[in-house]
Amino acid sequence: MTDVLLVDRTDGMATITLNRPQSMNSLSVELKQAFLETLLDIASDPSVRAVVITGAGRGFCVGQDLREHQELLAAHDPSPLRTVIEHYNPIVTALVEMPKPVVAAVNGMAAGAGAGIAFAADFRIASQSAGFLMAFANVGLSLDTGTSWTLPRLVGYARAMALSLLADPISADAALEMGLVNAVVEPERVLAAASELAARLATGPTAAYAAIKASLRYGATSTLADALAKEAELQLRAGATEDHRIGVAAFVAKQKPAFVGR
Repeated sequence: MTDVLLVDRTDGMATITLNRPQSMNSLSVELKQAFLETLLDIASDPSVRAVVITGAGRGFCVGQDLREHQELLAAHDPSPLRTVIEHYNPIVTALVEMPKPVVAAVNGMAAGAGAGIAFAADFRIASQSAGFLMAFANVGLSLDTGTSWTLPRLVGYARAMALSLLADPISADAALEMGLVNAVVEPERVLAAASELAARLATGPTAAYAAIKASLRYGATSTLADALAKEAELQLRAGATEDHRIGVAAFVAKQKPAFVGR
């Protein structure tokens, strides 16, 4: 048996590889459970200061394993209808609330829940051969994996509606034009480019990054007064970190700060 998920922790980075290349990394129950457990473990691992997510083989992730899904439905197993609550919701929550930066190295097609995983990352580096597909309507389903929340924030309401209802694939270049990805690179460079970005982030002020992510999440749905109060709360927390002292001292001395991540 091959592990459905691979994890490498090196130099402050954790690289997570969805490893079902024979099915374009479709999300079986086993893979969803392993992915969620790994995300929760990495979130609490102080040695990890940045995360890269990619897929093995030709695809990033084409979403739900529909063969497994169909077999369970045919057996009148109720579990397929619980997977949003049991798997996808906690996976997206773990990604969005990850207290360190997350970079998706989108090496191929990202469809359905696979697209949702990519959208929940903080950065998306796409291969020229990558594509995105909001596939839910094609199988008679509504949105899940956080796409109703992430997609409009990335590309706006009108584009999110069109992508979701028409369910047409879009190329990496089109995704870049609409702001869905941060960069498009040659296929052989996608993981290296994502890893280079993660390596840069892994040497940054990790606690400050976590606070910035929390501040932006909160501000997106709050009033100005509430956002200001949250900024004050998070700034007090960030101001008490060792990295803040290091950053201020380096600025005064006109030196590059050597952040320690705490």
